[in-house]
Amino acid sequence: MITVRQLLERKGYDIWSIAPDASVYDTVRLMADKNVGALMVVEGPKLVGVVSERDVARKIVLQEQHSKHIPVEKIMTSNVLCIHPEQTIEECMALMTDKRIRHLPVIEEDEELIGVISIGDVVKADIADKEFIIEQLETFITGRQV
Repeated sequence: MITVRQLLERKGYDIWSIAPDASVYDTVRLMADKNVGALMVVEGPKLVGVVSERDVARKIVLQEQHSKHIPVEKIMTSNVLCIHPEQTIEECMALMTDKRIRHLPVIEEDEELIGVISIGDVVKADIADKEFIIEQLETFITGRQV
């Protein structure tokens, strides 16, 4: 089983973040620039929330708010579910499905934020893992040498 740490080693440890007092407008601009669907909201070294495109759509666009004047802390999710690097992608997929979330911050034991994984990352890793297992089984069944 692939662990979150192995997944991060493949995809990278990039973390795109923003401060809680940044405007929603600047938040959306950064998401667009980095081509990501969510940002970690950090205050100093501490993770204080997550903001996603869904938050913007539901809390700004639908309520006809002005994104240049509202700080991201007003719309972010502050009760953030986090995972540890030794968890498996299967555990992450189950958590994401159960809680209907698309991004999970990865924290070390000392609460240090070391990465972020998305549902897309998890699905890609799961498919790659299953393809490898299938290849190994086919090799075993047919007796081919690798």
